[in-house]
Amino acid sequence: MAVVYVSIGSNIDREKNIKGCLQSLAQTFGGLTLSPIYESEAVGFDGDNFYNLVAKFDTDLSVGELNQALKEIEDEYGRDRSGPRFSGRTLDIDILTYDDLVGTFDGVELPRDEITKNAFVLLPMVDLAPDEKHPELDVTYARLWFFYDKEKQNLWQVEL
Repeated sequence: MAVVYVSIGSNIDREKNIKGCLQSLAQTFGGLTLSPIYESEAVGFDGDNFYNLVAKFDTDLSVGELNQALKEIEDEYGRDRSGPRFSGRTLDIDILTYDDLVGTFDGVELPRDEITKNAFVLLPMVDLAPDEKHPELDVTYARLWFFYDKEKQNLWQVEL
């Protein structure tokens, strides 16, 4: 079984889509470990604020099979892939890490570069795995957060 971390985000009907996503993930993969949920401003476009979190779970699916399963969950919640890359989303689920894989697997780049670029991904990773090391950088997530420019993106914890 592989240990997987995925990011989950929504800025359209956020509460409904995040809750539904978590139910679908639990039904598909079993037990989930979840970070707190953060609200943040849209990055890369003008839009409504996002809810974001990170989930950890185990899977015996390959990277490609997992990616397909996550896209099916996105589709189940009305994900529209016809718009611009940076736009509002009912649901966005991305594989952040899959064990300690580094490189491109089934078209998925691992680890996902958003881990170090976006506070709404890095901080939830710190919440879940502060002492685990980024597979490529060999630095803990807590250390990455310590040096992250926290003025770059505003985010705050919310309850669902």
